[in-house]
Amino acid sequence: MLRTEISEALKDSMRAKEERATSTLRLILAALKDRDIAARGKGKDEPVGDDELILLLQSMIKQRHDSITAYTKGGRQDLADAEAEEITIIERFLPEQMGDDEIAGAVEAVITECEASSLKQMGQVMAALRERHAGCMDFSKASQLVKDKLA
Repeated sequence: MLRTEISEALKDSMRAKEERATSTLRLILAALKDRDIAARGKGKDEPVGDDELILLLQSMIKQRHDSITAYTKGGRQDLADAEAEEITIIERFLPEQMGDDEIAGAVEAVITECEASSLKQMGQVMAALRERHAGCMDFSKASQLVKDKLA
């Protein structure tokens, strides 16, 4: 389970005295604990699963990309570099991401399968893509490809 893998990585980073990795992994575990607590409030007794954890990690990476952009514009390359290090640490726990060609192939296959022909069916296509490729596809790229194909 991914949660165990992250906990083990935290222990290893603490032993190796890797401050950046330790703080990043602690942030991940804290965010995960917040999600668990929120799920309990909704009546779910089980901890958050790997699928939701992957989505959490992806959102953390997106936040860091946004921060890198802001820090670079503000002339704070030191902070941008720190964010880039955190991205590298977080990416270790994500499944391998699909390349542009693979995304295009998957989009084409789902559009054909769903017999989609207009933008009105974009939601149906995106839902099918999320179901099949959760965690390994960049859905912003896929969304743009779907729009282009159905427009």
